[in-house]
Amino acid sequence: MKSLLIALAPVLLLGLQPDDSRSRGVIASHPSAISEDDLKPTITQEKVEAYVTKIFSGYHYRKFGLNDSLSNKMYENYLNEIDRAKLYFLASDVQSFEKYRNQLDESLSNGDLTAAYDMYNTFRKRYRERSAYIEKLLTKPSFDFMVDESFNTDREKVAWAKTPDELNEVWRKLIKNEALELRISGKPDSSIVTLLKDRYKNRERNLGRFRSEQVFQMYMNAFCEVLDPHTRYFSPAESDRFKQDMYQALEGIGAVLREDGNYIKVVEVVPGGPAFKDKRLKKDDRIIGVAQGDEGKYEDIVGWYVDDAVKKIKGAKGTVVRLQVLAADALPSDPPKEIRLAREKVNLQTSRAKKEVVTITQNKHDYKIGIIQIPSFYRDFESAGKRDKDFASTTRDVQKLLDSLKAENVEGVVIDLRNNGGGSLTEAISLTGLFISKGPVVQVREQTGETEVQSDLNPEVNYDGPLAVLTNRFSASASEIFAAAIQDYKRGIVLGEQTYGKGTVQTMVDLNQWIKDPDKLGQINITVAKFYRINGSSTQRKGVSPDIEFPSAFSAAEYGESSQPTALPWDQIATTRYDLTKYLNEKQVEKLREKYQQRLKNEPELKTFTEELELFRKARENTVVSLQETKRKKEREEAEKKRQALKKLETEEEDDDEGTVATKPADKKKKDIYMIETERILADYIALIKSPSMAKR
Repeated sequence: MKSLLIALAPVLLLGLQPDDSRSRGVIASHPSAISEDDLKPTITQEKVEAYVTKIFSGYHYRKFGLNDSLSNKMYENYLNEIDRAKLYFLASDVQSFEKYRNQLDESLSNGDLTAAYDMYNTFRKRYRERSAYIEKLLTKPSFDFMVDESFNTDREKVAWAKTPDELNEVWRKLIKNEALELRISGKPDSSIVTLLKDRYKNRERNLGRFRSEQVFQMYMNAFCEVLDPHTRYFSPAESDRFKQDMYQALEGIGAVLREDGNYIKVVEVVPGGPAFKDKRLKKDDRIIGVAQGDEGKYEDIVGWYVDDAVKKIKGAKGTVVRLQVLAADALPSDPPKEIRLAREKVNLQTSRAKKEVVTITQNKHDYKIGIIQIPSFYRDFESAGKRDKDFASTTRDVQKLLDSLKAENVEGVVIDLRNNGGGSLTEAISLTGLFISKGPVVQVREQTGETEVQSDLNPEVNYDGPLAVLTNRFSASASEIFAAAIQDYKRGIVLGEQTYGKGTVQTMVDLNQWIKDPDKLGQINITVAKFYRINGSSTQRKGVSPDIEFPSAFSAAEYGESSQPTALPWDQIATTRYDLTKYLNEKQVEKLREKYQQRLKNEPELKTFTEELELFRKARENTVVSLQETKRKKEREEAEKKRQALKKLETEEEDDDEGTVATKPADKKKKDIYMIETERILADYIALIKSPSMAKR
C-alpha cells in the first residue's frame, strides 16, 4: 500500500494544470442557457475535475477507459441522484439532456462542467414549479380518504411524466399519502396541513441554500459511483466536516448521519454509544422527526440538511432525545417507530469484547458454552505505538476472555460477529492467531497486480477447543477476513447469514497534500486494493457463506455489497500455502447440517420463525399502498401482525425447559433465536467430537 502512495505523489504534481482560458470558456460558451439565478462552476472545480479524473484513471483498482460506456453510466447516476423518484423532471427535460449521455467522458478530462450545471439548474426551475403547485394544493386541501385509489411508493422504474398535469396528479397522490400517514398516526386534521406546509417550505429553503460546491460534489460522485460504491469525492466543506465528524461521532447518540434525498439516513451506529446499546436504531434507518426530552413536541426534519438535523439530535450529556424513525426494513404501510435515547459521550469501553457463559441441555446432556461478542475490530494505534501496557485491542481483550472461559471449564466457544462492520486489519489477523498456529490469514492484491500475503507469525494457540463463528448480513470487512480464515483452516464452524461482501481497500487522499494549488481542493476516498482469502477466493460481493445458513429477513439483492450495481466483481487468485487443522471435517459439517435441518422441519418454533420471515420478506416486495383510509388501516394492521409475530419469536423470555438455554446467573433474559440455534449446533459439534466413531478421521 505504501508503494502505491509513494508512486502517486510525483504524478499528481506534474502535468495536471488545465488551461484556465479554456476553463473560463466553459461558462462563456453557453451564455443564453444561464440566468442570473443559476448556479455556476468555478475555475477551481474545473481544475479538480481534471485532477481527480487523472488520479482515478491511473490509480483506481478498477482498470477503466474514458469512453461512451462510462459516460452513459455516469449520466444515469447523475440523473438519478438529482431526481431518482421522477418527481420533478418532465420527459422533455430528460430528452434535452440526452445530448450529454455520451459526452461526459470528454468533459471529465477537459474540466467541462456544462452538463452538470445545465441539468441541475433545470431541476431548480422544476422544483420551484412543484413548490408552487404544492402550495396551491395545500391552500385549499380536499383530501377524500373514502376514494378507493392507491399510490406506488417505488417510482424508480416508472416513466417520466410527459406533461405538468400528469406530474400534478403524481404529486396529488404523494401529498395525500403523506397526509394519510399523519392522520393514521394520530395527528389531528387541523395540524396535518400546517405540518405539510412547513415540511415543504423547509425543502424549498434548503434548495435555496444549495451551493455550487454541492452540485460539483454530487456530479463528481456520479463519476465515482461508476467505479465502485466506496470511491468518493469530498468537497472542501464536506472534507472539513468529515474530519470533524471523526471526533464528534463520539458524542450525542453515537450515530453517523447523512442526507439521502429528503431524508436523514443512519450511515453507521458507533459501537459504545447510546444507540448501539439501545439496539433499535440500525444502519440505513431514516430519521423523520426529533423531540427534546420526554414531553417535547416532535419537529418534522424531512427535507432538512444533515447539519441542521444533527444540531437537534445532539445535546448535553444526560439529556433525552426522542426520534421518529422509518426502519430500513419497514413495509410501505408501516408507521415510524419511536426511539428514546439519553445522550452521552460514547464510552469505547462498552464497545469492547464481552463474554457470557451459558449452559444448554441437548439430548439429556448439559454443555457449558462461552460466548464472546465482538462489536468491532478495534485497536488504539497511538497507545500501542507508545507501548502502553493496557491499550485497547480486540485480540488482547479476547485473549483475556478466553483465559477466563477456560478457567470456567467451558466445552466450546462462540465468537459472535453479528453487525460487526470491521475495523483494524491488524486485529483480524492477530485474532485469528489465537485459534491457529502460525500461518497466512489474508491476501491483499493492489491495483498493480502485486499480492501480499499477511500472516499470523505467533505459533502459540490460545484456544484449541470446539469453535463456532456467528455472522449476519452486516458482518463486514475485518469480520469477513476472520470468519473466512477460520473456515478455510477448518478450525471452526461458521453459522448464520452470508456476510456483507465488502472485500475492497480504500485510502483517503487530501488533494492539497498531493497537488500544488493555492485553492482548497477537497479530498478523495479511492479504492486501491482487494482482499482475498487464503484459498484464493475474494471476499468481495460473495462475502463468507456460512457452513450452515440460517433463515434471514435480508436478501443479497437488498443489502450488502452485491446489491450495489457498480461493486467490484468477485474473482479468484492463486491459493497461498497453508496447512489445514484437524478440528473439523466435511463429514462432521454434513452431520451438523442434517441435525439442524431436522430441527428446522420438526421444531414448531424454528418452523414458525422461518415461515414468518418469508411472509415478511414477501410483504416488503409490495410497494403499492392504498389511499383509502379503511383499507390503509387494514394494511397497517396486517403489517403490524407480521412484525409482532416475528418480534414475539425473537424476544420472548426464555424458559428453563430442556432444549432451551439457562443462563448463569439464573435471571431470565430476552430470547435470541439465532444464538440459541448456534449453541445447539455447537453442542452437537461437541457431542460429535466426543463420539468415538466420529473421532476417527
